[in-house]
Amino acid sequence: QVQLVESGGGLVQPGGSLRLSCAASGTFFSINAMGWYRQVPGKQRELVATVTSGGDTGYVDSVKGRFTISRDNVKNTVYLQMNSLKPEDTAVYYCNADIRLSPYTSFGSWGQGTQVTVSW
Repeated sequence: QVQLVESGGGLVQPGGSLRLSCAASGTFFSINAMGWYRQVPGKQRELVATVTSGGDTGYVDSVKGRFTISRDNVKNTVYLQMNSLKPEDTAVYYCNADIRLSPYTSFGSWGQGTQVTVSW
């Protein structure tokens, strides 16, 4: 069984920073791409940032220059450094990972979500 456990959410004032972490645990062969999504009530889940196993990254336009995704392949952990936070960044943030169970099979796994609130 594979688990993704997130941490680091909370309440922050506009312009502030937060760092989210997501650690994968369990038995698996390797992890392909990892990413962060976010969702607000009544809206679809939105892809925020991704990082491949080789370190290539991608971002939604609204966070470019403010958020940085990174990963530690030894710790099986992905991070999201969020700077210059805006009220519109308020959402539940979910970690996602493409878990490879063998050289031939993989599946997508989700974390439980962590609330990020940007407000005075």
